[in-house]
Amino acid sequence: MPTSELLTIEEVHGIGMVGLNRPSSRNAINDAMISELAAYFESIPSSVRVVVLHGAGEHFCAGLDLKELVAKRTGEFLPPIRRSRNWHRTFDLIQFGEVPVVSVLKGAVIGGGLELASATHVRVSEPSTFYQLPEGQRGVFLGGSGSVRIPRIIGASRVMDMMLTGRVYSYDEGLTLGLAHYGAEEGQGLTRAMEMATTVSNNSASGNFAIINGIGRIPDMGTAEGMFTETMVTALARSDSNSSERITEFFDERKRAKEPPTQSDGG
Repeated sequence: MPTSELLTIEEVHGIGMVGLNRPSSRNAINDAMISELAAYFESIPSSVRVVVLHGAGEHFCAGLDLKELVAKRTGEFLPPIRRSRNWHRTFDLIQFGEVPVVSVLKGAVIGGGLELASATHVRVSEPSTFYQLPEGQRGVFLGGSGSVRIPRIIGASRVMDMMLTGRVYSYDEGLTLGLAHYGAEEGQGLTRAMEMATTVSNNSASGNFAIINGIGRIPDMGTAEGMFTETMVTALARSDSNSSERITEFFDERKRAKEPPTQSDGG
């Protein structure tokens, strides 16, 4: 999928770099952007092992494009349902897809932008980052799976508070609450995310797939179902052709670490 006016697409050493490309609108999401995100994550190139999702300009994403929403509002019931279901499908392709996704958060992470970020697996933030769910003040409700994903990160009571009062969480608060996993210096978020993506890309492909799809689902299951699924996912992860080699390398490294230095080691 080539770069467009809405998304920048490139690949660097097996890492797919997907950039939201509407900086003049703080990368607000419109219907066309959702369609392009879905198209990319539905058919990720086989050479890509990890995706880094970032935003052009000073902001990650300010949420739903309200200008487009107002322009398309006709009083019909179906269009909002279709839009919400498209967002759900697209964000599911990210969270339960083929490869891990690392997001770079900066500036505004508002409404749908936070819904999008919460579908990614590893989140890196810069000090300019702030988080907000102002749906209550705008007379709308979360429609991109935020009422499902965000409470699992920070709890339902905090989500209600954010929506009712418009409360803004800062960079530091986001790290404390788990809205982001890693911090980076201002302007260094993408560099930090690429480092994390490189680390993740060195894992086995089947192991990464098992982690993002297994851990993403098992906690919502009953105990017996979760245990059974864990067994099956374990078997899937071990099916990788180089799984045994990786385990052997691990024990070899531990053994070498315990051996005393020799003359050839410079000891």
